[in-house]
Amino acid sequence: MRAGDCTFVPQVGDESVSTYRRMRALGTNSLVITLLSPFALLTAGWVRGFLLAIVVLDIPFQFGTHFFYREYDADRGALGGLSISIATIALAGLYAAWLFGALADRSTRVRPTLQINVALLLYLAVSTFSVVVAEDSSLALFQIFLLLETCLLYFYIANNLRTQQDILFVVSMLLVGCLLESAVIIVMKFSVTQSTMWNLPIHIHGDVGKEGLTRSGGTIGAPNTAAAFLSLLLAPAASLLFANLGRVYRLLAASILALGGIALVFTFSRGGWIAFALSITALCFLVWRRRGLSLRTPIAIIVIAMLLLVPFQSMISARLLGDDKGSAESRIPLMNLALRITEDHPFLGVGANNFTIVMGRYLTSEFRSGFLYAVHNTYLLVLAETGIFGLLAYLAFLIGTLRAGWLCWKLKAGLCSILALAFTVALVGHMVQMSVDIFNDSPIVHLVFLIAGLLAAMQRICRADQAREAVSVTA
Repeated sequence: MRAGDCTFVPQVGDESVSTYRRMRALGTNSLVITLLSPFALLTAGWVRGFLLAIVVLDIPFQFGTHFFYREYDADRGALGGLSISIATIALAGLYAAWLFGALADRSTRVRPTLQINVALLLYLAVSTFSVVVAEDSSLALFQIFLLLETCLLYFYIANNLRTQQDILFVVSMLLVGCLLESAVIIVMKFSVTQSTMWNLPIHIHGDVGKEGLTRSGGTIGAPNTAAAFLSLLLAPAASLLFANLGRVYRLLAASILALGGIALVFTFSRGGWIAFALSITALCFLVWRRRGLSLRTPIAIIVIAMLLLVPFQSMISARLLGDDKGSAESRIPLMNLALRITEDHPFLGVGANNFTIVMGRYLTSEFRSGFLYAVHNTYLLVLAETGIFGLLAYLAFLIGTLRAGWLCWKLKAGLCSILALAFTVALVGHMVQMSVDIFNDSPIVHLVFLIAGLLAAMQRICRADQAREAVSVTA
């Protein structure tokens, strides 16, 4: 060792050689552990459950922001910006956990088959291709990003929920979110006005008709969107009354039916009311028809619903029978407008999220004093923006989702079957509402795709349980 050189070089035979090597190995292992610890944490079950709860609970509250927001386009019914929320980050974490979990289980011989929804992929592909014909590609990319995010949500839910407990966890989070949002809407009805909104993330609409009905949309957005959210979850809440899950879940279901029913009234959305009436009636009728179930629970649900409506009879009558200032009639010119656009662009459409960009060229004299907005019909909006192929793919996705839920109900697999029926009839009611309303924003798009993923997972679980039972019987 040279003079002044402070570097220690172990000599052969020196006892410190082994100590030096152990310290070096320990340092290397510590570095590896430090680098990999965040990824190891992601694979923990409780972390994945926490991230999934964030994704589900964020649907009604949307804690996030819009980048490149364009208020003028949003005011006419377009998706006005690139939506990034806490759910976006949590979903990325879930996929990271899924990836590292798969890498950790490389040695597993039997791998689960991934569920791929062909119709959904086709709809995503057609929507993405529509950027080519879009006059405003930025607006198109806003919607494609939202569609891609919801497709990833569907794919994760469909492939990673493997037991009835997984299903029950996600459904419980959905219902807790529904309960909280219902409470927000009710509190807003009696405490918030246009002059006291400040900058809170809440939404109310002005007076309706001669009775002066203030419509509340909660943290979700427009009252019609809030009504769609509630109507999609009230039937699943009611289905818990048919399941043997104990007093806690029955209390949760009853609370949601009570608060959610009142909140649904305060949205004053006729489409939402119709969707809820259809879904709850279909649920009670189909459960009653199944052998071995009495009429007691269906009758109790209907009686509770009727009792909730009695105090609000005058407001409901005013909304249904009073002057709506041409709200219903204004939808017809918009539908005709969408059909005129489709005639010129039947195959490729005008581009995702570009309806409001081109509609000015197709206006007729009836719009001189009429309501000008994106067409209040989700099917016609999809048709005008993505063409006939986009609409066919979208309908195939919806019908395939209904089929998955119905098949799960027919398998008679306990909890999954009754929940599958509830979500199926709720989706049927929502599809009816889609014919008179527009649903292109984050909360409802996320919820519909999550429900579709749930139904796909339920069908797989029901079939697996049925196959195990068949093997056990044969053995």
